This record gives sequence, structure tokens and C-alpha cells, in this order.
Amino acid sequence: MTLKLSGAIDLRHSPKLRRLLRMKACARTPALLLDFTEVSRIDSSGLATLMEYYQHAQSFGGRLALAGLTGRVQSLFYLVRFSEIFPIHSSIDEALQALEQAPSEQNPL
Repeated sequence: MTLKLSGAIDLRHSPKLRRLLRMKACARTPALLLDFTEVSRIDSSGLATLMEYYQHAQSFGGRLALAGLTGRVQSLFYLVRFSEIFPIHSSIDEALQALEQAPSEQNPL
């Protein structure tokens, strides 16, 4: 499943994303791609929202991939070392291909 995100993921907008990701966690979505192509910025509340989903997904073996991060957003992920937690891909196709691999075929984080 792919979620296309857009605009700012900040204190004002992250609660909506949190609700959506909680629904995906409750549904035990096996693989989720977050498309950041149209995301202009993300703040600490947005990062916390992503971390919360990641922790929930780990409990049921769910996989998560991020793609299309623009320069500013990608720089922040590397700065706070989220790039060591979240698989970040340069393209949507690359991310989808990685998610389609069996979990044992993926590189461990």
C-alpha cells in the first residue's frame, strides 16, 4: 500500500497522519510505502508520528519504506539519524521493489 503525503507534516497536520497510520497499524498492513515527493517540510511532531507507526509495525512484522524525500526533508532525516531506522529510497519504484521482497531477503536495519 502506498500513502502519498503532501505539504507540511507539522504540529498542525501530523495528528491527521497519526490517525491514518494508527488505522494501518490496527489493520496490520504488511507493507507500507510513504511517498514524500510532495512533502515540503516535516517537524518533530511529524518525526514522532513516523516513529510511533514504526514501533507499532515492528510488533506485527509490518514493513515500511519511504521514497521521494526532497533535499530539505531528506537532510533532516539524515541529521537526526532516522535514515538508520527507516529505509529511504530514491524512487517510488525502488521502494515498491524493496517492499515486495520477502522480509528475509531485505537488509537488516
